[in-house]
Amino acid sequence: MTGAAPRFAPGARVRVYERFPPGHVRTPWYCRGKTGEIERICGRFRNPEQLAYGNTEAVYEVLYRVGFASRSLWPAYDGCERDRVEIEIYEHWLEPLSGDMT
Repeated sequence: MTGAAPRFAPGARVRVYERFPPGHVRTPWYCRGKTGEIERICGRFRNPEQLAYGNTEAVYEVLYRVGFASRSLWPAYDGCERDRVEIEIYEHWLEPLSGDMT
């Protein structure tokens, strides 16, 4: 499968966009606007937001596994400070922090 190189490399810090569109989205509400770190590149897959509406020619997007400190997602979290949550998020939902791109 061809396409542009992934925009982010493992270890890059990213912020999840705070978009609130109607309709189907795969990015959880609780991580929007939050900062995380690219854990790994999962590959390229057809955009599920386009597929949900029957677009059989949906574009391929890079999917990343992004790690977040649990406390950054839920300020009242009272578990271990090292606890993390990993979420798979498509590239069009991510923006770089301080020039952390490939």
